[in-house]
Amino acid sequence: MNQQIRLFGAIAVRPAVLPLLSQFETATGITVAAQWALNPAVKRQIEAGEAFDLVITNPNLVLDLTALGKIKPGSQVAFGRIAMGVAAKAGSRPLDIGSVEAFVHALKSARSIAYASDGTSGGYFSGLLELGIADEVKPKLVAISGGQTAPAVGRGEAELGVVPVTSILAAAPEVMLVGQFPAELRSYIDFAIGISADSTDAEAAQQLSKFLTSTAVDDILAAKGVERR
Repeated sequence: MNQQIRLFGAIAVRPAVLPLLSQFETATGITVAAQWALNPAVKRQIEAGEAFDLVITNPNLVLDLTALGKIKPGSQVAFGRIAMGVAAKAGSRPLDIGSVEAFVHALKSARSIAYASDGTSGGYFSGLLELGIADEVKPKLVAISGGQTAPAVGRGEAELGVVPVTSILAAAPEVMLVGQFPAELRSYIDFAIGISADSTDAEAAQQLSKFLTSTAVDDILAAKGVERR
């Protein structure tokens, strides 16, 4: 009988994890059924009883779900972090966002800025605007749902997009990465893996967790925008 496990992951990690799943399936003969949602939705759906074997989401959400009895205690491992970046339509003029001043200027000068209104990155960016530029930037914001922020920039629905780098790289060639947020803003979103307390195949889930956190896949993840600590 074909072994199958269910992976439930954040949309931000999807472009990096998807290519690895076929590798894992080939090496082990275990099929992975994957589904993806924004981080807050991953937590809500698991709380509501969504069945899964392994989850990749923000570390604080893994802890919350462990406390709720949904994730096996002690199964949490760090997966990696993804930098926040700025996206523009491919072929746009180069933009300097290397310093906080240049970054703020770019945001103030943009006609419109797409962001993931329901995601972790959207929450982070909204908090960042409280640096004293909220009044000038908020009227330009275009709320995009369901992990479509970068493609929306490619379609011309907004001049710029603020979204995890993985999503920008995955939206090429229509979209280009202007750059990461300036270093001083320390804008990384962390991700961790947890195994379901009710997994139908905890051993296979553990195998996948080990594979996704192994150094063997570091280079593939790095090319897609996931940094290891």
